[in-house]
Amino acid sequence: MKQRYHNSPKEVKQMNTAELRENFVITDLMQPGKLNLTYSHYDRIIIGGVVPQDAAINLENYDMLKAEYFLERRELGVINVGGNGEIEVDGQTYPLTKLDGLYVGQGSQNVRFKSENAAQPALFYLLSASAHQQYPTQLLKKEGAMPTTIGSLETSNERTIYKYIHKDGLQSCQLVMGLTTLNTGSVWNTMPAHTHDRRMEAYFYFDVNEDQAVVHLMGEPQETRHLLLHNHQAIISPPWSIHAGCGTRNYSFIWGMGGENQDYSDMDPVKITELR
Repeated sequence: MKQRYHNSPKEVKQMNTAELRENFVITDLMQPGKLNLTYSHYDRIIIGGVVPQDAAINLENYDMLKAEYFLERRELGVINVGGNGEIEVDGQTYPLTKLDGLYVGQGSQNVRFKSENAAQPALFYLLSASAHQQYPTQLLKKEGAMPTTIGSLETSNERTIYKYIHKDGLQSCQLVMGLTTLNTGSVWNTMPAHTHDRRMEAYFYFDVNEDQAVVHLMGEPQETRHLLLHNHQAIISPPWSIHAGCGTRNYSFIWGMGGENQDYSDMDPVKITELR
């Protein structure tokens, strides 16, 4: 499991493109037959991807967690962005088709990821936060994730938002998780931009055509930086940073947060005209 450390706004102002990518971009999440995890010191979120093929893949423990098992003091959110698969949690099996989500509660000891077809494997995106209270493991099909369409073609941001883990959905200790799909002809996400000093956030971009990209905007509102992200890449957003993007065509992304609260509307908006 890799580690990423805190960076202050002052440090980030001095970074070149390579340094920004080294600190914030995660490029190797979805590797066939592997589990890949990155531990961020922003709210101690763990970001990961697992692609089981012929064999199931276990959620292993790591020495750096100083725990008896991975979820001893943690909770886990999973969304499948690939083929049909299933997740086994302490002997109970949960089937996940594309865009289905699973919340795995703190205290779950044995978690296994499987694909139905190795030629079209499941692609499980993982987000884990520290937890001090146990909530039940629950599956949520994409149809039940409160799909809401907002935005418009006039502003190139007509999109559907799915909310999985939040205070009015699947219950968690501090994790918040959902996804957004942009309609054909729309490319902008999360604009106007915002910050929320009370929570970090991570974006995972998927369904990005191989010859296309997303221009992700980060940084303080008056000190923005841009990074090019491609399919199945993630980016860590510090609490003081905006997080927005514009694609070269429509795409989808998973958003997830950990921090002080679970209020989806807890944002400090920034007017487009104020961005620099």
